[in-house]
Amino acid sequence: MKECDLYKKERDKVRCLACAHKCLIEKDKVGICGVRKNINNKLYLLVYGKVASMNVDPIEKKPLYHFFPGSLAFSIGTVGCNFRCENCQNYDISQASKQGIIFGREVSPKEIVEKAIKTKCKSIAYTYNEPAIFIEFVREISILAKKKKLKNIWVTNGYMSKEAFDYMNGYIDAMNIDLKFFDEKMHFKICGGKLQPVLETIKRAHKAGIHIELTTLIIPGLNDNEKDLEKIAKFIASVDKKIPWHISRFFPMYKMLDKPITLIDALERAYKIGKKHLEYVYIGNV
Repeated sequence: MKECDLYKKERDKVRCLACAHKCLIEKDKVGICGVRKNINNKLYLLVYGKVASMNVDPIEKKPLYHFFPGSLAFSIGTVGCNFRCENCQNYDISQASKQGIIFGREVSPKEIVEKAIKTKCKSIAYTYNEPAIFIEFVREISILAKKKKLKNIWVTNGYMSKEAFDYMNGYIDAMNIDLKFFDEKMHFKICGGKLQPVLETIKRAHKAGIHIELTTLIIPGLNDNEKDLEKIAKFIASVDKKIPWHISRFFPMYKMLDKPITLIDALERAYKIGKKHLEYVYIGNV
């Protein structure tokens, strides 16, 4: 546990600034993510140094196809998330903190960097859950990683605040950002967060010169209609036609066990829509 950097005091409460929720947290309470707690009117990160998942992955698994292809990424994540996606594949760690469960292996930033080097990784990926919620831990690792010539990768839902982006600017080399839905109501209903902050993060990251690739999980009956897919493709193109778009196949998970697996035909339709507007479109998870 460590005091957070990204917050401000508001009378007898604290305002967390790590993500776009900007939770106003009462004493002895946590924010939506479940890992940032007001203790005596100071905000503390409950998962600092507590790594719930740690693996060496091909960078293509993030997925990043245009950033150090063929290399390995040292991947870490903690418990907790600022979203509550009904289809989350890592719900066992992302949603645990919302039941008051905090766990993870004690690992220091220095140890993580050393492990990345020892396993011949060229980058460290902050993934499995949302890195914005443990951003202070991420930043400390990232600073050390940069000194050792390692790249820093965020696999993110994009729900960062501007304060969080500025706090990390200069330390993020690449991002894979989920663009889950292009319908505001659906985005909030399924994920528990607004769409606009995600779009702002995408534009902000591109403007900052960060390598970005985007992923959309195609869920039957929710975001597989041509109108929404066209909107996503056009939005990406409006930022940069060369941004890779990953179209991923859905498999029943968590609270969406009643949904069918995405048909290959639906992925191919989405691919064709994407290729009308974008240079790089990829079908994944097949």
